[in-house]
Amino acid sequence: MARVAVVGAGLGGLAAAARLAAQGHAVTVLEQAPQVGGKLGWYARDGHGFDTGPSLVTLPQVYRDLFAATGAALEDAVDLVRLDPAVAYRFPDGTRLAVPGEAARIPAALDAALGADAGTQWDRLTARAEAMWRITEQPFLRSPLAGAGTLARLARSPRDVATVAPWQTLRGLGAELLDSPALRMLLDRYATYSGSDPRRAPAVLATVPYVEQRFGSWYVRGGLRRLALAVAARAAERGAVVRTGCPVERVLVEGGRAAGVRLAGGGVLPADVVVAAGDAAGLYADLLPPGRATRGVRRDLARSTPSLSGFVLLLALRGRTPGLAHHTVLFPADYDAEFDAVFGVGRHAGAPRPVPDPTVYVSAPDDPATRPDDDSESWFVLVNAPRHDPAGGADWDAPGLADRYAARVLDVLAARGLDVRGRVRWSVARTPADLERDTRSVGGSIYGTSSNGARAAFLRPANASPVPGLFLVGGSAHPGGGLPLVTLSAEIVAAMVGPA
Repeated sequence: MARVAVVGAGLGGLAAAARLAAQGHAVTVLEQAPQVGGKLGWYARDGHGFDTGPSLVTLPQVYRDLFAATGAALEDAVDLVRLDPAVAYRFPDGTRLAVPGEAARIPAALDAALGADAGTQWDRLTARAEAMWRITEQPFLRSPLAGAGTLARLARSPRDVATVAPWQTLRGLGAELLDSPALRMLLDRYATYSGSDPRRAPAVLATVPYVEQRFGSWYVRGGLRRLALAVAARAAERGAVVRTGCPVERVLVEGGRAAGVRLAGGGVLPADVVVAAGDAAGLYADLLPPGRATRGVRRDLARSTPSLSGFVLLLALRGRTPGLAHHTVLFPADYDAEFDAVFGVGRHAGAPRPVPDPTVYVSAPDDPATRPDDDSESWFVLVNAPRHDPAGGADWDAPGLADRYAARVLDVLAARGLDVRGRVRWSVARTPADLERDTRSVGGSIYGTSSNGARAAFLRPANASPVPGLFLVGGSAHPGGGLPLVTLSAEIVAAMVGPA
């Protein structure tokens, strides 16, 4: 039996704790915040409640595997609701598209909204994405990152290499397979699921819409925070100790291997294994002493492009909006201008800044747990934003910036047909700087490093660090960001540590 210290109680840390405790290890989870969940947060006030991070569950089998491995069925712990429609889109020309929650009905819906050939085009993309998924799921997403060895596993078949096309971007794949500008815009959006730019992100990200549509889009009744609470409860049932309000200021290294952690205030928790479930850049910059062993990882992180962040508005609204879907996406006229601004490239080279005319994402669950009465709504509104970087980019703590940008987002909503300015009881803005403070994500980068560039996935920190006994889980480590991949990172680490 190993003594395991898990640093961070986001979903990745909690899933790792549950699996390792079920394997017979003595696990302690240390979380700086007063509650578990990490980015899977919750904000409540005056009867209104909001998920403040992810608002969608995909690939539910990953969570079923986690719960089965730790003692009981997922459905015994949370109430999963399949969304239908999965998402509603509004395009710059006024076209509207409601994507059905079942894959078989999607082509007809595309034909009806975008023209008679749209469903065929999307089927063509889906077939390619399905082949990519078949090739990459086991050797990449469910296996440890092994640098060039990982790439070699993918390269055993020239046909597989041609299918995955590691040299091709997501934008390039859309140009090859989709004639419809609306469909190409829809595909581009999925680069943002990993905090990336579709013009630089790899084509294999087409697997994201494939997974979402093939396996469904799901909501947890009562809010997605209940998924984190359920995993925390499972970890505790298996014997893990979860300590909140307990920040870690150092990972201790003795004799060349991880030996525990030092807590803020000076306390020490000895451990045979340390699992870092926070931001990888923060781990290597702040929690680990510098040394030759970690020099390569620090170099790779420096070469990587940090992921985008997000600006969030929580809107407590009077009244109801007829016909509003659970998820609504409002596209801008110039999508490329958004990526230029967020990453400081193209027309905004070297100067990342808030997007003047952003894509706006609205999550408005029809769930009594999120509102005080049936004549109210609680909207989570998200726009892509540059990370907090006062020295070289956007300073989200600049006086008045958050308020001005919140007003701008409300104006954009109104211009695109969702004018709620007269219905706002109150609102709360959360900037990338707030995200950095709340979660220790450097600059508020939601996914750590982006997937920009063909080598980006291989520059992402591996689950086994160069320091023996130190492992990484979470969205900034392999295999990447998003709830299912975060959960898979915990599965990978638990297998690497092994049973007691």
